[in-house]
Amino acid sequence: MTWVRLCTAHAIDRGAQWALYICCFGSMASMRLCDSMLPALAGEFAVPADHASQTISLFALAYGVFQLCSGPLGDRLGKIRVIAFAAFACALGNFAACLAGSLDELLAARLFSGAAAAGIVPLTMAWIGDHCPDGERQEALARLLGATVLGMMAGQWGGGALASSLSWRTPFLSVGAVFVLGWVTATSVSLRISRDTSTKRLTFVHQTIDILGARWVRLVLLLTFVEGTFAYCALAFMPTYLNASFALPWSRAGLIAATYGIGGLIFSLNAKRVIRRLRDTRLAEGGGLLLAIALVTLAASPVWWLSVPACALAGFGFYALHNVLQNHAAQMAPQARGTAVSLFSCVLFLGQSFGIAMGAWSVSHVSVRVLFVVCGLGLLVLALVLAHLLRVGRALPMPRVRE
Repeated sequence: MTWVRLCTAHAIDRGAQWALYICCFGSMASMRLCDSMLPALAGEFAVPADHASQTISLFALAYGVFQLCSGPLGDRLGKIRVIAFAAFACALGNFAACLAGSLDELLAARLFSGAAAAGIVPLTMAWIGDHCPDGERQEALARLLGATVLGMMAGQWGGGALASSLSWRTPFLSVGAVFVLGWVTATSVSLRISRDTSTKRLTFVHQTIDILGARWVRLVLLLTFVEGTFAYCALAFMPTYLNASFALPWSRAGLIAATYGIGGLIFSLNAKRVIRRLRDTRLAEGGGLLLAIALVTLAASPVWWLSVPACALAGFGFYALHNVLQNHAAQMAPQARGTAVSLFSCVLFLGQSFGIAMGAWSVSHVSVRVLFVVCGLGLLVLALVLAHLLRVGRALPMPRVRE
């Protein structure tokens, strides 16, 4: 009987993982869905492109702010239950966007969708940490990274492809259907498992004050905000640049921009080898340098096909740089790791929202090429500053993973 229980529990855990991966795929697809749709939305509602870009920035703003609520809510009600409810809310938000009759209605739906999607990926990471043994945790997190990167690629390419071939409403309908599938599968799993709540009740406000009292924490969060500002700003306007500069169809522009995610997948598949060969300082410097080279190449490219390796190189460089920040964020407050990581995620997406607003102004008043150069040089400076701080010993040591 004990063997049967273990097999049943293992099957439930595996089923839960795949249910959560579907929700995470939908969360990231929803986030990047409007990147390739900005001209279509601007034409549909007769507004400038910078107004249409609010469909991206408002989603990112809500996504960043509401991550602060997801951790305590998941601890109290159960992580999978909260994820299932979030997937249901995301489905409603995307269906509302599909039915929007004005830009204001679409912005309200995107704001709601961003708030609902906020808890899915962080709570999935927390659930994997709670339920996967040491020997399986790395594999589970690798699959999670694959689901999120594939979701970003599908959203960025699928949004433009479906909008150009069918209607701008179709991408929202499609992502809503993905969330319905995630909600059904996550709910079915949650009904078969015990509530995964923590017995320890900590005050979020007091934890946050204590964490922010450390200088290194403030430095990590500041660098994270800058990274989100420059990296996601450049990513959001890649399809717009490719369409405006080379007259590429939106479907092809979105597909080329999605190679950013391919670069991220290549890094994830080789992460263990790369991290062992390079220290965190060199990994940060290398990531910043690759980002700068890729974005400057995009800005200076006279032909469209150079954008394919440039986007992939930018994705590899970003995930290399982000890996260093992410690892130090996880270690910056071991006494309150969940709260610290939620602050890290919140600041990252607040930076994304600010960066997209900055990028929209730049596109309207300067040019996308100048924006790429500024983002590339900004990320290179960020990487050099981070590497310097790590070298002078102001950082906490990198976490040691037991094999």
